[in-house]
Amino acid sequence: MTTTSDPTTAAPTPTDALGEGSGAAAAPERLAAHVVGGRVVDARGGREVVRFSPVDGAPTVVLVPADADEVAEAVGAAHAARRTWRRTAPGARAAALRTAAARVREQADELGALLTADTGRLLTTSVESARVAADILEEAATTGLGATGRTLAGDPLALDVVRREPHGVVAVITPWNDPYPAAAGLLAAALVTGNTVVHKPSERSPRAGWALGRLVAEAFPPGVLEVLNGDGGTGAAIVADPRVALVAQVGSSATGRAIAAAAGARGARVLRENGGKDPIVVDAGVDPAWAAQQIATGAFTNTGQLCTSVERVYLHEDVADAVVDALAALARDMRVGDPTDPATQLGPLVDETQLAVVEEHVDAAVAAGARVRAGGHRLDRPGAFYAPTVLDGCTADMTVLTEETFGPVAAVTRVPDFATALELADTGAYGLAATVLTPRLEHALEAAETLDVGTVKVNAVFGGAPGGSADPRRESGAGAGYGPDLLAAMTVLKAVHVEAAVTPAG
Repeated sequence: MTTTSDPTTAAPTPTDALGEGSGAAAAPERLAAHVVGGRVVDARGGREVVRFSPVDGAPTVVLVPADADEVAEAVGAAHAARRTWRRTAPGARAAALRTAAARVREQADELGALLTADTGRLLTTSVESARVAADILEEAATTGLGATGRTLAGDPLALDVVRREPHGVVAVITPWNDPYPAAAGLLAAALVTGNTVVHKPSERSPRAGWALGRLVAEAFPPGVLEVLNGDGGTGAAIVADPRVALVAQVGSSATGRAIAAAAGARGARVLRENGGKDPIVVDAGVDPAWAAQQIATGAFTNTGQLCTSVERVYLHEDVADAVVDALAALARDMRVGDPTDPATQLGPLVDETQLAVVEEHVDAAVAAGARVRAGGHRLDRPGAFYAPTVLDGCTADMTVLTEETFGPVAAVTRVPDFATALELADTGAYGLAATVLTPRLEHALEAAETLDVGTVKVNAVFGGAPGGSADPRRESGAGAGYGPDLLAAMTVLKAVHVEAAVTPAG
């Protein structure tokens, strides 16, 4: 193992390990480092993964993924540190989280720039995403000090308690599309409850994931938080290690299924938040311009690359014409371009691979009879740009309504009544979230009862109070993803019964 720097004695900026001229060099940066045992070490793996700019298509990063030996080393360090960390006072664990939160907040601008460079996300929202991550870390420092078990009503002369204890080593595998809050939430919940962590950020946002992971790791003792740069092979090796007791993953459904199978085969527990195909139902009686704005926000924010992006639109026929006209006008008027420009409203997709998925879904829908009301094509410019798109007349058999598109596409289906809209919205393989726009309380309550998803939002496509917990359904995952229920999921229960010993008489 070659040591390149010691994060316990220095506070480098997020780009220190990326090479000279980060963000401006003509040659792609080389990301070949990990955090293992409290130190930043050189990667030894022989494979390389090249990433390209979503803005102009130029190569930007050469990532060297951790191999099986490096994974075993990192898991071993976390495993060795687990007993000391679980016995560390909860207040001290919380203090480390507060230190991490402060460092992330201080570096929010730099972190935002890295996320935009990696994924094409609008710079303003990338910076805000880093600030949200800091808030999440700080919040867990308080909520993580809550109840740690309960006392049972047993024999008055005995003591019966149920303790909450950490699992041990937790693997945290996070996505590229919103990596800062996703990583912060899982890392904070695992660490504050006494687990040690092996964290693998996504290879599709390599610089951003590495920068955040390293900043957080610096706040903790050696071995408590390991950060491995890598790809699917690295993640598979982490999940397969028998010393990993829990795998917490946010990402694609295909990856989630593979993780669940591999971890389940050896008895490890799994938390997954995976893909979505979120519907929005627009009832009769709503203002069409407002409904169109809600749909546009849900479908086009982050270029449609959020797990809870709106991908299916069910419009009551009474308002359908007006809503589609307004939505198409919004899409046509959106400014698409450089994500660092404050005037830009829609940036590129993350890469050519994702662009190809969007093209395939839209082209297939049009060939099957859908009508393009706006967009419907990639832009004639370098990078992975696709025009904000509105498709009218979509039918249930189209891939744009059945498979995750993950792009700036609003696929519209017209329905004769609210009951039909709810029925269609409740179909499909995914069950992450759904939105209902309605002026009728009885319809709102019916939607909350009927829709088999983790989150139902009424009259607001995004939003919700902090600490809300949602269990995704079906292909969208399993297990708590937020708030106190996530803290509980990061622990296991142990019942303890204590009686007085019998001692010799006299």
